[in-house]
Amino acid sequence: MGSVVTEKVKLLVALLALQFCFAGFHIVSRLALNIGVSKVVYPVYRNIIALFLLGPLAYFLEKNRRPPLTFSLLVQFFLLALLGITANQGFYLLGLYYASPTFASAMQNSVPAITFVMASALRLEELNIARRDGLAKVIGTIASVGGASVITLYKGPPLLHQMDHVQANPTSETDQSSMKMQNWTWGCIYLLGHCLSWAGWMVFQAPVVKKYPAKLTLTSFTCFFGLIQFLIIAAFVETDTEHWKIQSTEELFTILYAGVVASGIVISLQTWCIQKGGPVFVAVFQPLQTFLVAVMAALILGDQLYSGGVIGAILIVLGLYLVLWGKTHEKRMTIPEEPSLTKPLINSEETRRVDAAAEDIP
Repeated sequence: MGSVVTEKVKLLVALLALQFCFAGFHIVSRLALNIGVSKVVYPVYRNIIALFLLGPLAYFLEKNRRPPLTFSLLVQFFLLALLGITANQGFYLLGLYYASPTFASAMQNSVPAITFVMASALRLEELNIARRDGLAKVIGTIASVGGASVITLYKGPPLLHQMDHVQANPTSETDQSSMKMQNWTWGCIYLLGHCLSWAGWMVFQAPVVKKYPAKLTLTSFTCFFGLIQFLIIAAFVETDTEHWKIQSTEELFTILYAGVVASGIVISLQTWCIQKGGPVFVAVFQPLQTFLVAVMAALILGDQLYSGGVIGAILIVLGLYLVLWGKTHEKRMTIPEEPSLTKPLINSEETRRVDAAAEDIP
């Protein structure tokens, strides 16, 4: 009994640490953008560090169980990188630049619902609205999409009235407010693109993992091709060599955090948590990250909370829990068994898919 309690405490501590690491990544990434780190250079350095961390592990740990590589697999790895690395990270940084870390985190809670819609459209996901679990997934998806729409289309009044400098020119103040609203909308659209590419990556990688189950090697190849794609983009949009120089300890810290913590420690923590508690149990803690980001962004960055964003975030979180409940209830009906601390809440095939999905951090 004591050992079970100890394992449960370890799991909870690990999950809290995981969400703190995730939340820290949102704040650190925004700090990197604020101090002038390029939106192309940042992911290039991040993926270089990730590749150096994952490559040797993949080589030694999966040396004897890697399937043979084929040209078809390499093309699929390239496409996975296009979705899961290039589009995912690119849209995320653009959205973060124009919106805020809090609402970037809030929008990410809609990924399970978007994944469900894509998987259902491709007939990879069972949908039966006559059952409670099917109805819950549909309602949860509608709530998540509705919440994302509210965040994008309705900013609303600020909840924390911070002191602003009085503008001498009222017309200038109106123009500035209009520009901020336009940028906010574009930021939310970019974040929606981030969530769509992340969900598409999760759906597309499921059949790839079946053919190539060496997940560390697959992730290393994905990082490699993502790095190549970002370098090609950089050749056209980031030709100033000054932007590639790390000019301060703050820049170095943000890049190291993104590479070591977000692409190293987080992968290990999340994989361990999924193995111990199951992917659904881990996903339940996701909204905690949004709360942590909101607090950290207000304290560190002085970010403002807006009523539209809060309403949208609440809808997205409700949708997330409805989708997760529907998934869990569906698995219990198809595979009746008692979930425990050490037994995943969904079947092994789904666990393998989510394990692989855990290896990309937005």
